[in-house]
Amino acid sequence: MKEEGLWTMFCRASLYSNGYEKEYGSWRVHIFDPDSCLNHVFILCIDLLLLLITFCIFIYKKSAASCKFTVEPLPQSFSKLMISSAIFNSFLSMLYFGVGIWGVSNDVLPLQGWIVVLLQGSALLVLNLYVSLNHNRKQTHWEIAVVKLCSALDFCLSAFLCFTYLWQAIIAEKKLVSVKMVIDILSLPGAILLLLCAFRGRKINAGNYPNANSEPYYYAPLLGEEAMASDDDGDDKVNPFAKAGFFSKLSFWWLNPLMKKGKEKVLEDEDIPHMREEDQARTCYLMYLERLNKWKSAKKGSPDEPAPALWSTLLSCYKKEILLSGFFALLKLLTLCAGPFLLKAFIDVAEHKVAFEYEGYVLTLTLLSAKCIESFSERQYHFQTRLVGVRVRSLLSAAIYQKQLVLSNAAKLTHSPGEIMSYVTIDAYKIGEFAYWFHQIWTTGLQLCLALLIIYFSIGMATIAALITIIVTVIGSSPLTTSQLTNQTILTQQQDWRLKAITEALVNMKVLKLYAWENHFIEMIEKVRKEELVSISKLLFRRGCLMMLFGSSPVIVSVITFWACYLLSIPLNASNVFTFLATLRIVQEPVRMLPEVATIFIEAKVSLERIGKFLQAPELQHNRIRQKSNSGFQEAVEVPIFIQSTEISWSREATSSKATLRNINLTVKPREKVAICGEVGSGKSTLLAAVLGEVPLINGTVSVYGRIAYVSQTAWIQTATIRDNILFGSSMDPFRYWEVVERCSLVKDLELLPNGDSTEIGERGVNLSGGQKQRIQLARALYQNADVYLLDDPFSAVDAHTATSLFNEYVMGALSEKTVLLVTHQVDFLPTFNLILLMSSGEILKTGTFDQMLESCQEFNELVNAHKNTTVGGKVHIGPIGESTTDASTTEIKEIYRRDHNLAAAAASGDHQLIKKEEKETGDTGFKPYMDYLSKNKGFFFCFLTVLFYFLFVVGQLAQNYLLATGIQNPGVSRVTLFTLYGVIGCALPFFMFLRIFSLVRLGCGASEAIFSKLIISLFRAPMSFYDSTPLGRILSRVSSDLSIIDLEVASKLAVSLGSTLNAYTSLALLAILAWPVLLIITPILYLIMILQRYYFNTAKELMRINGTTKSSLLNHFAESISGAMTIRAFEEEERFFSKNLVLIDNNATTYFHNFSASQWLIQRLEIPCAIVLSTSALVMTCLPLGASTSGFVGMALSYGLSLNVFLIISVQYQCFIAESIISVERLEQYMHIPSEAPQVIESVRPPANWPSHGQVEICKLKVRYQKNSPLVLHGISCRIEGGDKIGVVGRTGSGKTTLISTLFRLVEPTEGRIIIDGIDISTIGLHDLRSHLGIIPQDPTLFCGTVRYNLDPFSQHIDLEIWEVLEKCQLREAIQQKEGGLDTSVSEDGSNWSMGQRQLFCLGRALLKRSKILVLDEATASIDNTTDAILQRIIRTEFAECTVITVAHRIPTVMDSSRILAIADGKLAEYDEPGNLMKEEGSLFRQLVHEYWSRSTNN
Repeated sequence: MKEEGLWTMFCRASLYSNGYEKEYGSWRVHIFDPDSCLNHVFILCIDLLLLLITFCIFIYKKSAASCKFTVEPLPQSFSKLMISSAIFNSFLSMLYFGVGIWGVSNDVLPLQGWIVVLLQGSALLVLNLYVSLNHNRKQTHWEIAVVKLCSALDFCLSAFLCFTYLWQAIIAEKKLVSVKMVIDILSLPGAILLLLCAFRGRKINAGNYPNANSEPYYYAPLLGEEAMASDDDGDDKVNPFAKAGFFSKLSFWWLNPLMKKGKEKVLEDEDIPHMREEDQARTCYLMYLERLNKWKSAKKGSPDEPAPALWSTLLSCYKKEILLSGFFALLKLLTLCAGPFLLKAFIDVAEHKVAFEYEGYVLTLTLLSAKCIESFSERQYHFQTRLVGVRVRSLLSAAIYQKQLVLSNAAKLTHSPGEIMSYVTIDAYKIGEFAYWFHQIWTTGLQLCLALLIIYFSIGMATIAALITIIVTVIGSSPLTTSQLTNQTILTQQQDWRLKAITEALVNMKVLKLYAWENHFIEMIEKVRKEELVSISKLLFRRGCLMMLFGSSPVIVSVITFWACYLLSIPLNASNVFTFLATLRIVQEPVRMLPEVATIFIEAKVSLERIGKFLQAPELQHNRIRQKSNSGFQEAVEVPIFIQSTEISWSREATSSKATLRNINLTVKPREKVAICGEVGSGKSTLLAAVLGEVPLINGTVSVYGRIAYVSQTAWIQTATIRDNILFGSSMDPFRYWEVVERCSLVKDLELLPNGDSTEIGERGVNLSGGQKQRIQLARALYQNADVYLLDDPFSAVDAHTATSLFNEYVMGALSEKTVLLVTHQVDFLPTFNLILLMSSGEILKTGTFDQMLESCQEFNELVNAHKNTTVGGKVHIGPIGESTTDASTTEIKEIYRRDHNLAAAAASGDHQLIKKEEKETGDTGFKPYMDYLSKNKGFFFCFLTVLFYFLFVVGQLAQNYLLATGIQNPGVSRVTLFTLYGVIGCALPFFMFLRIFSLVRLGCGASEAIFSKLIISLFRAPMSFYDSTPLGRILSRVSSDLSIIDLEVASKLAVSLGSTLNAYTSLALLAILAWPVLLIITPILYLIMILQRYYFNTAKELMRINGTTKSSLLNHFAESISGAMTIRAFEEEERFFSKNLVLIDNNATTYFHNFSASQWLIQRLEIPCAIVLSTSALVMTCLPLGASTSGFVGMALSYGLSLNVFLIISVQYQCFIAESIISVERLEQYMHIPSEAPQVIESVRPPANWPSHGQVEICKLKVRYQKNSPLVLHGISCRIEGGDKIGVVGRTGSGKTTLISTLFRLVEPTEGRIIIDGIDISTIGLHDLRSHLGIIPQDPTLFCGTVRYNLDPFSQHIDLEIWEVLEKCQLREAIQQKEGGLDTSVSEDGSNWSMGQRQLFCLGRALLKRSKILVLDEATASIDNTTDAILQRIIRTEFAECTVITVAHRIPTVMDSSRILAIADGKLAEYDEPGNLMKEEGSLFRQLVHEYWSRSTNN
């Protein structure tokens, strides 16, 4: 009785509200009744719990003297948010107190009438005060956690209160409005503000960590990071987003300055703000490393345990951001699902079932508020996920770059440069995109569940039919999804193969043109492309089928559900029918997007596996080779290089018999000069690689002390100025710099270049001669002032005079105090070395000084005698070790330095640069790129069909809804007739969708095929001047990421954009027809939408274009670093290159970041007007009489209107997507119209099949310049070469020898003059006819990925016997027979598994197989030893005895037996006569060159 009395005092009667228990019975239902006592008890308990927790915090704070670990707040970013929260929640608290006091004054009993309200106000006030007052105070970790818990609890309570009132209004149909109801509903936004304040950003107070400085204790800054940080501090391009307050972030107000600037001018790179520090690639990568380090430390001695999956590491890095975006997604979903309830209420009002006088106005205000909250939450959800995507993409790009710098040689065979590029250009981008779609996976499922719940309350048990239909649809889609995964994996492999083939062709384009192999490579690439297009068409078709299945499912669900209602005798009226249809329309677009979500998920899964596998690939262990010396190098180290190894091999599985090097014992002392010589393929370069730590398998010890400088056999030059290539990251010391330039014989070359050393040179130095490239490499090494110098045959590409000068000035002078290992085939230099290593078959045959080797080694005598056999007297002094023959004059260097300032000033203007700035479109190009895309392969026709069939689909849906609107409450229309017509139309709609998909696939594949075909022909037909001025990265970004976008995205995005726009305008038109007064609002809002879109596109299009150019720069740096990784590692410059890569990643990321931010800026400003249109339409239709079927048309209009913003969002989003993707078409179009070379074949002027039959060449007044306004390179050369003559072309480095050969093959077209071969002017015939009839062994020996057979005979024109005979003549037969595959032995990309000399022998083999009447040798034997050179020269004389042979050589013995010598000096014909006559002539250039060459043989 006592308990009953207590309840009576609290509840007056019972635990439940009057009559409610009888009607509903269960306490589970009573708790949702806001008038029930049980509901009040529940709220009272939560409020008391909040007060108790807050009281405990206060007690603890008073008793605790100090806290050990605290966290600092970030007050600047949340000041406006905190003020807003404090004011709003304080106001609510006062309202609660006011209502409570008013309740007490009216009636003390029951207690629940006022005590619950007062406790709610007290709990809210105390929590609000605590959060606000502690905003700028340091707090302990547990204190923060408790506050977050209380804020979350308060949010849940507010959400519960709102839900109870919604439940009461919709389910219990109690529509009385009270002051407390209004305050409780307002408590939800207050709770959200409080929750955001509690979860505001904080940083670790590092001062409280033991042994911690200002940086977090778990990592040390990268080299150069401090400099970068200081640059950032002084940079005025700070991102406004970093300083934006809560409301600025919520409304994207921080983006207004950039949008305004984009309207006023064409945006440039410098106009775009930098990324925030927490969004930069460096920060993201360090976070990734931290997670990996935590995992490694947690392994506890289990090294064999596999590394964590990449996805789990990424998830752990960004779980907070993912949870935050998930909260916004959930909030958006809840507000979206309120729409059908509001629609039901509007229909009730239209049917005059009002609960109070102004219910229509209240519902309108509620609808507007719900749509605004939905807009703000969805924008933040999309923005946050995009931001996470950018961070993930930057992180992966950085990780891939760092990995390729340390990738082992074995791993490089599995991961080719083309594949590594695709990891960045395609895979990292796909994973970044997946972050945006991640929440779609669970929100779509949750949305379906909520929709089914709403449908259940609308139509009862018929929901089971809808559920079964949805389940059958999902099950039916699983085979398509599985096959799509398989197809995506195959397509990714095919993309890798295609990109690998294109990359190889582009890198070696000059060789392809010289050999006239362009057509063969085009056919090979197009064959791969055809297979890829088959996979693309399958993928697009399966994706389309999924789209058709899910897009038509709402139609099928509605048909089946209505028949189920009829069979189950469930009454249908306008209220429940259009609530049901509105619910279906809301989920229609998310369900329709399921195939795309599945596609993104599949692509991301495949990409994650590929990148994860790459990041787990084996790495080089070169750190164990290099040792550090703390004091002076020469004094502290007795042995700079020490090798004692039984086996050194490039393969870890190699047996000792197949090891590359065996039994290597070498000790090199400080300042010692060691020469390494031997025949081709003996292991000389591998020995240097072992010293660098590049060889994976070393059984024994290899130790190197001191800094290393390395000059590779194949020159590696960056796309940068000559000065930057020489400095290589070191600071500028003008005197030292010009001394280095002088010692490397570069002064004259710099004078000839348009901007001196400020001239930007092309990738791999394509616009420099071979000698110039090597001397820049030598200058780079010398400027580093290293301790140990490793020089891999650097003098083979320069003439004798330059080689002598370099050897004396460089090796014997500048490096006199350094330790030097020099690989060389030039015997002339050997006498001056302290130690000579003679290598043969992977072993050191003999070591000693020159005299010792002559006395004790027969093989060395043979090597020297091979040189002596061609020697003709003459000696000159070569300076002894430690003594320089000449020193660069200080006055000379100062003069050069002064002259350099003038050149640098000219370079600053950017004029006459060899590398052109990447072009991009500017301004509004209108519909031109769309027209370009649709004009390919009947694109307009298939686009028209795609739009037509979707239009029929939309009209069919309208017809269905019109039938329901007019007939559902018309007693004269039977349900059977109504549902039959509805079902017939519904069955026709999937057919229209199928036809749309078919047209879409044809559109996409047709355009992709045509664009690629034209692009590849344009690239292969482009002149060499295009490749000289265009970095490879620019082209690769187009043939990889841009082409991938066109293949898979443009057509589908175009179709979705058009379809969603059609849906949005259909909804607007329907609202205008059914509520004509709304036209007064719709008309100006449509105008506003067009103005906003135009304003947006001014900025967005430039951002998209800049994004393309920054991506090209990133990829160019990536490609350069891959090819020069060995040099980068040798100089220990990994950190500098990595830091530069991080900057390039950020430059690309910031354009993308601002681009998607701008799209959210636009959509938010479009959604609010649409919400106003919808709310106004609902108010007009419910307040104005529209006839007998008012409720039916109200339901129809609002069912469309509620999905208006969904369709509008998707429409605008995909308009942004397609505008972004169409930039790829724009960029590819630039390279589809490159000015072409001359025609490959001119049918009217084709030479005879046996041309040239005699080999006569006549050069008449030949003048050549590389660019229109550049100086002449060849100045009126004229000479006549008779058939069968052997012509030697000589001259100093850079004199024009290679240009003459290029003109003969028409790589460069003559400015004036002509070349006549056997009576035919070569400029009158096709390029293929010319080049295919000439033979050449090029200066840069090139091998292609494939087999030995393929590299010698790519067209399969010769039998094996002929190939073996040629290999025998080229001294390669033995090396190939030792391989298991024989002629089918694999050749790696760029021939990296063969030595440089062996590659040159392969090129000779091609010439021997081709048997052209005219053969050109361009430094063909520069990288082989004298013995092999002599043998090959004898073979050439024998095999090409009846042919005209033109030989360009720096080795004078190579041309001594020529019929005539053609000497070139500064682009002019200096002399042309027989060698004997020229040797007798005083002042002869040839005589001087001969004297310089033989004068090097001081001791011979």
